[in-house]
Amino acid sequence: MSVRRQPTRTAKPAANAKNPYGYPFWEWVAKEDPEYFRARQPLSALSIGEGKELSVKYREMVIIGILAFRGRKEGVIAHMRRAIDHGATKRELLEAIQSAAVPGGGPAFSTGAQALMELDRSGAFK
Repeated sequence: MSVRRQPTRTAKPAANAKNPYGYPFWEWVAKEDPEYFRARQPLSALSIGEGKELSVKYREMVIIGILAFRGRKEGVIAHMRRAIDHGATKRELLEAIQSAAVPGGGPAFSTGAQALMELDRSGAFK
């Protein structure tokens, strides 16, 4: 059984808060419409932050399966990186995309496997 970290809460998200995935469009949105960016932050924190029962690592694996199904390799890579930052192993990520292949089919598996292979080749697991 893994040890659960207590969620960290911030009082008010800043308009210049850094996106954990490195998507450059969020920095652009924050500059163009800081009010929208700030309003969206609490929902994002609830959705991708540390949960009461489901850790970030496992939340990321759910997101990875959905993005793989949708064929969004760049999103799969970004979310795999965050899952790795939260303790996911290469084997866990492989099993996550294998699971996504059941409802998502070959294209979901292919997208996930290509993303995982790219991360492996870039040294993400060393």
